[in-house]
Amino acid sequence: MTAGVSNNPDWIDQMYRTAGPHGRWPNRLIGAVNPMVLACLMFTLGACSGSSGPALTPAPLPPPAATQIALVEAFPNLSFNQPLSMQQAPGDATTWYLAERSGRILSFANDPATSSTSTFASLGSRVSTVGEGGLLGLAFDPEYASTGGVFVSYTGGNPLESRVASFVANPDGLALDENSETILIRQEEPFTNHNIGHLAFGPGPDSSDQFLYVGLGDGGSGGDPNGNGQNPFSFHGTVLRIDVTPLTAYAIPPDNPFADGMSAAPEVFAFGFRNPWRFSFDRVTGDLWLGDVGQARFEEIDVVRAGGNFGWRCYEGNVQFDISDCPPQNELEFPVAVYSHPPGGASVIGGFVYRGTAISGLSGVYVFGDFLTGTIWGLFPEANSTYRSEVLLESGLNIVSFAEDLSGELYVLDFAGSIYAVVPGS
Repeated sequence: MTAGVSNNPDWIDQMYRTAGPHGRWPNRLIGAVNPMVLACLMFTLGACSGSSGPALTPAPLPPPAATQIALVEAFPNLSFNQPLSMQQAPGDATTWYLAERSGRILSFANDPATSSTSTFASLGSRVSTVGEGGLLGLAFDPEYASTGGVFVSYTGGNPLESRVASFVANPDGLALDENSETILIRQEEPFTNHNIGHLAFGPGPDSSDQFLYVGLGDGGSGGDPNGNGQNPFSFHGTVLRIDVTPLTAYAIPPDNPFADGMSAAPEVFAFGFRNPWRFSFDRVTGDLWLGDVGQARFEEIDVVRAGGNFGWRCYEGNVQFDISDCPPQNELEFPVAVYSHPPGGASVIGGFVYRGTAISGLSGVYVFGDFLTGTIWGLFPEANSTYRSEVLLESGLNIVSFAEDLSGELYVLDFAGSIYAVVPGS
């Protein structure tokens, strides 16, 4: 790795290493991905080197993508300050809500010609942006039209803690009542990285799951020094699943895998993650897809199974990292895709299974990216629950998140401040 770069290449870590003297963030950090990196893209569980999980052959260099995509600036008259999450409220495709790292939530019309935003909430006084902190997650209550409920995840307090909080919108729906905050979860943070991250509600009434899912990193530093990833009684390194009806409290869904609290915290849905930055549900199958940021060598994509142990810190990707006091390999869940780091590190950004109509050849394909390289990949389903990986685009952006509108079309959030629509390419 390059001089001065630690073994903890998360997206905010990289921001502090590469930002100029005034903290300005370049539009491009690393250009096209090295072909050797692409050669290490895994269609199943193979690895480029080192002791591994199930012995599978590393994938060959992927063929040219059968489906080309392009990015078009979706709102060219708008610019944002470190955008991290963008959502539409259930049942309302006319408006977008965008969370900035500083604690501000903006609303604006879903119109490419729009040139103005409104402040939906200003939570900056509660939010700490130390390290990798900030306002990191945003989710609307599935019954938002009747409850006005909005959920956020952020870091704040002294000592630092991760929080999940609910708010209620004002009667006119134009802004949150900032005095309505109820903090549902507090998790003290030992370090300033790998804190709380994403929020999302389950895939909806068709699968009887409208519970809130919460992703938390392993607590930080490097190498999981506190062993949180393999401690299912800790919230760190987990995806939680909670019932937030009513808005001001939470309960344990009775079908949670550890609901009795005997072998893990009852809130835990799955564990063994390092830094599950972004996850999403396939709106057709209900499958939960997650991008887990790696340590120094590998980034991974997981399809999350209830009660699963996804291996960190025993494994990074599917390669052994620290197997002391680890369960047998057959008790672990391994990624559906892994890719290795280019020089200087990489940070996977989980995306969505494409279910829109604008790009017919992409239907059912999981689309995800990388913060450092700006590469956008697609995982195309194959036989026997395996996936073929293809590079869809070298964007040159600092992709920090994907967004999905109510019709299933995808968007890319560039940490530098712009929003791009994913459209058919030439």
